[in-house]
Amino acid sequence: MHLCDPNRPRRPRLARWGGGDAIARDESTGTLLIPRLRRPRMSPQDRRSFLKTTTLSAAALALSHLIEPSNARGAGGPGFVTTNDGYKLRYEEAGSGKPLVCIPGWSQTAAQFKHQLTGLNDRYRVIAVDMRGHGESDKPAHGYSIARLSKDVHDLLADLSLADVTLMGHSMGCSVIWSYWELFGSERLAKLVLVDQMPFITANPAWSAEEKEASGALFDPNSLYTNVNALAGPDGVKTTEGFIGAMFTPAYPKDEVAWVIKQNLKLPREYAARLLYDHATRDWRRIIPRINIPTLVVGGKTSLVPWKSQVWIANQIRGSRLEIFEESEGGNHFMFMENPQKFNRIVRDFMG
Repeated sequence: MHLCDPNRPRRPRLARWGGGDAIARDESTGTLLIPRLRRPRMSPQDRRSFLKTTTLSAAALALSHLIEPSNARGAGGPGFVTTNDGYKLRYEEAGSGKPLVCIPGWSQTAAQFKHQLTGLNDRYRVIAVDMRGHGESDKPAHGYSIARLSKDVHDLLADLSLADVTLMGHSMGCSVIWSYWELFGSERLAKLVLVDQMPFITANPAWSAEEKEASGALFDPNSLYTNVNALAGPDGVKTTEGFIGAMFTPAYPKDEVAWVIKQNLKLPREYAARLLYDHATRDWRRIIPRINIPTLVVGGKTSLVPWKSQVWIANQIRGSRLEIFEESEGGNHFMFMENPQKFNRIVRDFMG
């Protein structure tokens, strides 16, 4: 009988998993000894096929981001985003390409950009938003200030993952853009389109004639309070009808004006009064000269917004472009509705 030396090191016990290479356990230490994996052999033809497939897949993945960035993808139709304070904003979307985001004026709706949604969607991703309280968006009892609306726009751009945006504002929408610039600068923005908004709506009685002309002021303090109180009171609808009726040339169809008034009334008049007051007491004359991205300024020769105030704005922004619509061209406050052919043409030329 062979006697084993108890001090002699034991040979590792071997085990096999699934008929593969042996895995050893050193019984003296309990350590698993894992064999080096053998790479499966490939024929030269299989190797070439594998490398070709892998290379093409990687290239396709890389090119997909160049061909179709998130900016360019537009689902079309309506959608919703949620603001950071929990309210839903409805937007309309059409087309694909460079993003053009449209901000309506005081008490207006996204639907009023219908000619831009249908007339520019062959080349751009056009998005028009109902601001809080307006149109089909949520109507909370608070947040009717220009600063809050500019934060809502910031939330919209972030939620839709937009970058290099051309941001277009009409009337109060310009004030929202100026507030956005004050808070966020050029974040996510490439260009601006400023449509018919004066730098400051309410004149200071102590101003010189030059200051009044540059500001384009529509109210004095007394008339501001008179209009705000009328909007919030029992004559709110009648006051709105008077406002809107003065914003179109006589040639514009009356049924279209009536439709615009109906869109306006989707914002409760009490909220409209609060927002008008905040809008009318914001002075943007020190913010506008700080804008340093390409900007198109558009005005109307017969608009209630004095056209010379648009000249002042254009002169403050280095390299900006100015376009003033004559009365015969629909040159009132809503020239983008009265003459969408010319308006869309100059926007195309500006956006490239």
